[in-house]
Parts: sequence; structure tokens; C-alpha cells
Amino acid sequence: MIRPFLSWPDARLRTPAAPVAEITDEIRTVWDDMIDTMEAMPGMGPGAGLAAPQIGVMQALAVVDASEERGRAIRMANPQVLHASAQLRSHEEASPNLPGVFAKIDRPRAVTVRFLDANGAVKEQDFVGLWATSVQHQIDHLAGRMYFDRLSKTKRDMLLRKARKLAR
Repeated sequence: MIRPFLSWPDARLRTPAAPVAEITDEIRTVWDDMIDTMEAMPGMGPGAGLAAPQIGVMQALAVVDASEERGRAIRMANPQVLHASAQLRSHEEASPNLPGVFAKIDRPRAVTVRFLDANGAVKEQDFVGLWATSVQHQIDHLAGRMYFDRLSKTKRDMLLRKARKLAR
């Protein structure tokens, strides 16, 4: 089921998500809905992802798919970066919660992430390049942060002004 996105500045986008205690059928349904919603995002190319708070579900759930062919989404509960590379990678990031604007963000090129997988097992996985960028973007959402929080105050203010103008 495709769910609607919260619109910035909804306070839930600034609220840290609650940790998930166990993987249940309800959690699996939320993940399925998140993947349906992510796949339906306009202009969705490789490097897509979605965090549950973006659709108003305040649980630490994320899905990421940076594959070229789609359909390779990784489901994560309580994702946490254990290690990050010193080498950075720049990528244009955006969010369906604030449509029409984007910004170049520098993030670690590679990360090791620990999370609960779809079976409820604790998993550690390495992500590189676009996968790493997307995972980190979703983890920010779960912490109540938006990608533009990583910009200087001047650049962030310009981006938000532009977004407000587009919304009119």
C-alpha cells in the first residue's frame, strides 16, 4: 500500500523514531508499504530509500535500494552506523517530504551498519557508494534529522526559502 508523505515542517520529521523491540507481522507490513511507497516516488532512480517517520510511522524502520534494476530493497530495523570511512563522497540528496529542492551533501563513502533484518536477526553489513549514502540519509531521518541539516546555515536557509516559494 502506498502511504502519503509527511510535509515539511511536520514536527514528526524532527522527532527521533522509537526503537523496534522485535520483528512482527505488523512491522513486515510497514516495510512492505514503505517499499511500495518508495517505488512509487516520482523520478525515483538508484539510491532510493525511505525511513518510517517520513510516512508518519514513528518506529526505527528503514528500507534502502541503490540497485540499478530495483527490487533489491534491504529492510532494516534500528540501523546504526558502527564504522564510517574517513573518505567522503558527495551526492545530490533530496526528500519527498520537501519536494523540488536538493543539495550536494558530503558523507562517508563507506559504512558498516548493524540492524535487525526481516527475520529479526542482528546483522552487520558494509555499504559503499550510493548504498552508503542512502543508508546514512535514512539513519538521519530516524534521528529526526533532514539532509539539509548537514548544510551551512546560509545554504540551509536558502534551500528552505526556495522550498517555501515552490510550495506556494
